[in-house]
Amino acid sequence: MKKKLVSMMLVGAMTVTAITGCGSSGTTETAETTEETAETTEESAEATEETAEATEETAETTEAAAASEEGSNTLTVWAWDANFNIPALEAAAEDYKANVDSTFELNIVEQSQSSDVEDAITLAGSSGDYSALPDIVLFQDHYIQRYVADYPDAWNTLEGADIDWDDFGAEKLSYSTIDGVHYGVPVDNGTAIMAYRVDLLEEAGYTLDDMTGCTWEKFIEVGKAVYEKTGKYLLCMDGDGNDLIYMMLQAEGQSQFTDGVPNFTENETLKEVCSLIVQMAQENVLYLANDWSDYTDQAIQGDMVAGVMNGNWIIPTIEQVSDNSGKWEITSLPTINGGEGYAANGGSSLYITSNSKNVELAQKFLAATFGAGSTATYDAALTNGGVITCSAKAGESDVYQQGVEYFNNQAIYAKIVEMGANVPVVEQSDYHYSARSVLATAIINAINGADLDAEIEQAESDLKFEMGIN
Repeated sequence: MKKKLVSMMLVGAMTVTAITGCGSSGTTETAETTEETAETTEESAEATEETAEATEETAETTEAAAASEEGSNTLTVWAWDANFNIPALEAAAEDYKANVDSTFELNIVEQSQSSDVEDAITLAGSSGDYSALPDIVLFQDHYIQRYVADYPDAWNTLEGADIDWDDFGAEKLSYSTIDGVHYGVPVDNGTAIMAYRVDLLEEAGYTLDDMTGCTWEKFIEVGKAVYEKTGKYLLCMDGDGNDLIYMMLQAEGQSQFTDGVPNFTENETLKEVCSLIVQMAQENVLYLANDWSDYTDQAIQGDMVAGVMNGNWIIPTIEQVSDNSGKWEITSLPTINGGEGYAANGGSSLYITSNSKNVELAQKFLAATFGAGSTATYDAALTNGGVITCSAKAGESDVYQQGVEYFNNQAIYAKIVEMGANVPVVEQSDYHYSARSVLATAIINAINGADLDAEIEQAESDLKFEMGIN
């Protein structure tokens, strides 16, 4: 690069000499022009060097993001959420290094959100080129079956891995087990909780015991009393993606689908669930937020509610209001006919991609940490990031048995693991989120005065059209 610059400057100098021999007129301007040309050339050279450095950095990043080299003792994993999933993976890496292989390294590449991983799999699958994928990816439970169906060549299975699958709840495994084959190792527990402000319940004349195993009819009665006494809603949900329907249905052991086909209009339980949601919204028992920010920042953290029902990952959101420490407790979900209800919402698992050159190492790492229900992995994951285990064995540790001050010293983590073991297995679908969307629209329309049965019929028709079902 420097030799080329010197050569161009020499040519410029020779040009100045030749022009000077022709007379003095324009010599100074030409010299200045030549000097500017030299400076420009030098800047171009510097820019080229910077481009080369940037290209080298990009290559290094791509290399780090892709699967590790065959025979190395390093694995690369993609995951999102620096405050939740990343600490869990760091805990697993430290556990493996301390107890299995001190030379092991886990290269964690943080993604901004879960859709980044989904987009990368889609791009790789569409092109048939999986070379940019890492050894392992964290993937949402509700999406994985669709991505295995659409891009079967993107994945390695966990067949042959030394994992005690009986240590995990059947519902959790129902997502990552496809045609009887295990593809993923569970990470975080998506078990749903019903959290209550017990101080506000008491103000309205009720206790947590009154709410445990109660009917939805009783819940509405209590909710109306709480709103009258305190001005707070007993329940809230993001209105743009109404997860209440799925959770309430699962607590009844029901699905939105039957044999892969949407089952709305002939599903009496689903219609009753939708009717209850409409009633709760109209009678100031349920607050349907405008969007996710309204749900988390205004409803929950803005102190608008006396109750929250969602996957247990909502706990850190609840805990942001320090003034409410000691005022919350959790229990199971209400049901239509009474009795404790159990459901799940969200959660993710770890999957080995087809681009991994170290499948055996990847299986060993997952089997020894998350797959073994390792207390070293899961105690640190809970303490550092709030990730709750799906493993019954890990849930027996002393860390899980400790009371949590914010939740009135309840041992909430042990309780969540216990509830998770009781979540019924219901039929899953690649169109889970599409079903949620069309049913949420039906409910909003019904709240605003439309006929609920007609809206549910339209929702089923819309989803069948999207799925290509006549």
